[in-house]
Amino acid sequence: MWPFSKPKSYLGIDIGAGGIKVVELHQEKNRPVLFTYGYTSEDRNVHKLLKPTDKKIPNKTIGVPTEYNEEEISGTISNEHLEKYSQDIIGICKQARTTAKTAVVSLPVSAVFHALVTLPMVKKEDLNSILKAEITKLLPRPVEEMALDYQVLASGAEDKSQKVLVNAVPRDLVDFYARVFQKSGLILDSLEPESAALSRSLVGKDNSVSMVIDMGAERTNFFIIDQGVPVTHHSIETGGNKINSILQNILGVDEKMTEQIKFDLSKFLSPAQYNAKGNLLDIFMPVVDPIDKEIEYSFDLFLRQSGNESKSPEKIILTGGASFLPYLSQYIADKFKMKCYIGDPWARVVHQDSLGPLLHEIGPRMSVAIGLALRNMLN
Repeated sequence: MWPFSKPKSYLGIDIGAGGIKVVELHQEKNRPVLFTYGYTSEDRNVHKLLKPTDKKIPNKTIGVPTEYNEEEISGTISNEHLEKYSQDIIGICKQARTTAKTAVVSLPVSAVFHALVTLPMVKKEDLNSILKAEITKLLPRPVEEMALDYQVLASGAEDKSQKVLVNAVPRDLVDFYARVFQKSGLILDSLEPESAALSRSLVGKDNSVSMVIDMGAERTNFFIIDQGVPVTHHSIETGGNKINSILQNILGVDEKMTEQIKFDLSKFLSPAQYNAKGNLLDIFMPVVDPIDKEIEYSFDLFLRQSGNESKSPEKIILTGGASFLPYLSQYIADKFKMKCYIGDPWARVVHQDSLGPLLHEIGPRMSVAIGLALRNMLN
């Protein structure tokens, strides 16, 4: 999406609500090799960079909007934001001792309009104008104010229609990121939705239907991946911050300790304890129950779409800093009768064996950054 250049080493930079994550990969013998990484835990107002209004997206029959918070994004971004973000990026890159000067960067989920549009089969040279005319009916802002990127999904030779995956983001946000990275001294290679990065790092070339659940600090995002492509997205405003609040209230611990507690509990409590009366997951039901309902809703909506009726979801992959919630993967696996596990974004990256335990611990929060860095390294 929106590319500019292509060297042999890349930075993946994920600017999320829970902090900035940076991964540098070098390409050696056609394999991605971990060079360095770094992250911060300082909360960011990434979902509020552009002031939202109350304008709703109309319900159109030509396609199914699948990734947007149904609010128009408008307004401007202050110079204060520009200075803050650029200095933070400079700081984390200095701390991690990065060497690459080219970066692939994530776009906040709340800023990306994402729709799966069904169109008649037309000549390639006519597709742009037809798609633009149809997507204009769905966009929350005038099409001239949006940067568009689309992908035509594979279809059969006898199909009379085709599905086109469209991503759109406000041009003023693209301009903001361009200015941030220019001020940071880095080359902005491309901007990419988090969904594409997560699919690359956690699903790869697996063509089965799966769901990736990204549990961030402020919200949890649900992506259905089909044929390696993120085709639906839904989001709920619950995540790691709420889990941390529950732990703080019950255990009386400092906020900084909650992340380690979640990891330790998920690592050292055995699966047998999951079925014990009054298991630990019960106290987190204010977080788990909405996730449970959203999984059911997302799969139901996907399977009712034309052409998906006979498909069968096979797995659910958890990621994000809050995915180590004790017993969550086992609970979801039992509830939906399918595999559920915390994804390993390092699986496609060569790294030192001695780093394995540490990389496993931080992996879920680095999934987007890893997928971004892999963008130009995996065919």
